[in-house]
Amino acid sequence: MLHRLGDCDATAMEEAVRAFVTADAVVHLFHPLGDVTGGAEFVRAALGPLWAAFPDAERRVDISMTGVDGHGETWLGQAGHYAGRFAAPFLDVPPTGRLAFLRFHEFYRLEDDRAVEVQAIWDLPDLMMQAGVWPMGPALGRSGLVPGPMTQDGLRVEGDGRHAMKVIGDMLDRLHLSRQGEAAMDLPAAWHPRCNWYGPGGIGTARGIRGFRDHHQIPFLDAMPDRRGLIERGHFFAQGDYVAFTAWPGMEMTVSGDGWLGIAPSGRRITMRSLDFWRVEGDRIRENWVCVDLLDAWHQLGVDVLHRMRQLA
Repeated sequence: MLHRLGDCDATAMEEAVRAFVTADAVVHLFHPLGDVTGGAEFVRAALGPLWAAFPDAERRVDISMTGVDGHGETWLGQAGHYAGRFAAPFLDVPPTGRLAFLRFHEFYRLEDDRAVEVQAIWDLPDLMMQAGVWPMGPALGRSGLVPGPMTQDGLRVEGDGRHAMKVIGDMLDRLHLSRQGEAAMDLPAAWHPRCNWYGPGGIGTARGIRGFRDHHQIPFLDAMPDRRGLIERGHFFAQGDYVAFTAWPGMEMTVSGDGWLGIAPSGRRITMRSLDFWRVEGDRIRENWVCVDLLDAWHQLGVDVLHRMRQLA
């Protein structure tokens, strides 16, 4: 299915999805789409409207990896972009009439070579930026097209992934044991000094440990010092130098401070969904791709970003 979606019309897309995603599969989608059931509903809610907005849609994959998680479940994870001429509105984002890229992270839980669960985050905030209608605060990091792995091996991932999984596991252990503030995660021990952290639209890409601290970590911890990863309910899987993780949601926190995305402290407890990929180089993390459902976080805080976008448009 995923190969066929690289270059096909809407009819072939629907046939492929219905054949691969079971009729009773749980399909978790980004805000505002929510959860649906089965391949046909995946098409109706998300892929059909996307193909209508991008009639020459291409699904370009930068990373594709499979592995078995700690629960014995088999997962396929892919990261890349849907691309094509943005010819009609998508979820009310106005078309540009030009080539546009909609970043995706998608995880598929497999049984008997079919998907019985789907988790998909598409970077709608970045698409809004391409259309000139992002209504919230500017990103601290770099905005723009997120690249694939610098090693260009994201479609040729091989190996059992045990070493990469240990590197990520050690990093997360330091995260949970560390004190808060800038020193959290003991970054130099886990991250390459020239690492890239590819965040979602609204946060942006950070370069190096200094950039990660300035453009994501410090504002994030200042605003939500009690953040807690829901690792125990999640799914880690690894292959070669790559590790992927999801928990849907993967974190919970209270927005008690100021500084993150321009959000004022509200005292509200929220959860956060993200689908993550890491690439390990030696004993350190060199690249980290993170897609966060930021619109869902805003929604939990009582802000309708899509309504504000429509006003702006």
